[in-house]
Amino acid sequence: MCLECGCGEVEHTHPHDHEHPHDHSHQHTRAAEAGPATRKVEVEEKLLLKNDRVAERNRAWLAERGVTAMNLISAPGSGKTTLLERTLERLRDRVACAVIAGDQSTDHDARRLQGKGAPVVQIETVSACHLSAEQVSRVLPEVVTEGVRLLFIENVGNLVCPAAFDLGESFKVALLSTTEGEDKPVKYPSLFSRAQVAVLTKLDLDEALGWDAPLCRRYLQQAHPGIFCFELSAKTGAGMDAWIDYLKKLTA
Repeated sequence: MCLECGCGEVEHTHPHDHEHPHDHSHQHTRAAEAGPATRKVEVEEKLLLKNDRVAERNRAWLAERGVTAMNLISAPGSGKTTLLERTLERLRDRVACAVIAGDQSTDHDARRLQGKGAPVVQIETVSACHLSAEQVSRVLPEVVTEGVRLLFIENVGNLVCPAAFDLGESFKVALLSTTEGEDKPVKYPSLFSRAQVAVLTKLDLDEALGWDAPLCRRYLQQAHPGIFCFELSAKTGAGMDAWIDYLKKLTA
């Protein structure tokens, strides 16, 4: 459960901005009594409206500087950080990049990405299962240095909540590894329906796992007809050329 946004808190009737200290020993109104549909609209609309206002400011700030920002979303262990490592190495001295790495705890990802030719900032969300536009806003001036053209936002590993929170990105990128199964696009349609780009990772394991690529492609198109898809292995480099060419064209 996310203690910041309150997702999963089906019995709360007040918005979970959590900027006010309050005692959670108070009596909670049961969802059945308060009306689940009304409660859901109140909590989600108030929370997301505040977030979306900041996201629009982020988007305008990035646009003024000519920066394309990608919000990378996936389950934990899909290979986001490995893909970013290989991406930064190949774009070094070609396209100026920056990275915001999000995790509930530790700066492991930021340390892995340091020394790849791009400024990196780690955000620890602590109790939240996603990055917020406000968190991103605070670090933009630090990470987006002069000349940066591509900003990668590596969101917290989660297929659900990060999809709902606009960070001010140009578009969302959904990553799916062969180890997760072909049906994730239809099991988690919120993410895949909102992402403009999908990246299928760890293709070096496809044969060992019995990965059904055509089936996964069908599920992707079912969730989001026309979604643009890359299939690659950051470990072996297979499929990386197409991904890198795409990123370079974004800044041409």
